[in-house]
Amino acid sequence: MQNRKLKNSELNRISVADFKKTTKTPLIVVLDNIRSLNNIGSVFRTCDAFAIEKIYLCGITAQPPHKDIHKTALGATDSVDWAHEDNILSLISRLKADGVTIASIEQAENSVLLQDFKPKPQQKVAVIFGNEVKGVQQTVVDASDYCVEIPQIGTKHSLNISVSCGVVLWDLFKKMRL
Repeated sequence: MQNRKLKNSELNRISVADFKKTTKTPLIVVLDNIRSLNNIGSVFRTCDAFAIEKIYLCGITAQPPHKDIHKTALGATDSVDWAHEDNILSLISRLKADGVTIASIEQAENSVLLQDFKPKPQQKVAVIFGNEVKGVQQTVVDASDYCVEIPQIGTKHSLNISVSCGVVLWDLFKKMRL
């Protein structure tokens, strides 16, 4: 069987206006103190791909518009709803008050492996990704309902934040939407 690459015109892309109206995956992405503008843009693009509800940019995480975010986001800063929050712990308190489950993506004692993390049907989940060097802050881990860990067997046990986000969102998208 021969496989032919699809042309952009064959991808059934929707407009930003139509994207805004689509049913969203009940996931919220929280980026806390992310330094790399390219990582931030890449996360926006991944969130667009899986119709994620919202992104929160916390602490020192840069905000659009910025040319280095735009370079990797490819316009996803226009489609994906986002907001900046100075204080992540205040955000977590508000999300919990709204019934959102909080899951820090981190290697921690008593963490749940990603493949074993099963959100309840219709349960909205906020996934938190931390700083590229220090990870998710301990105070944020303490405030979380879960720590979810991506299993790794190599020597580094470390993934780039944009890669981690892609792995986690794909897994949760499958569990929640497919």
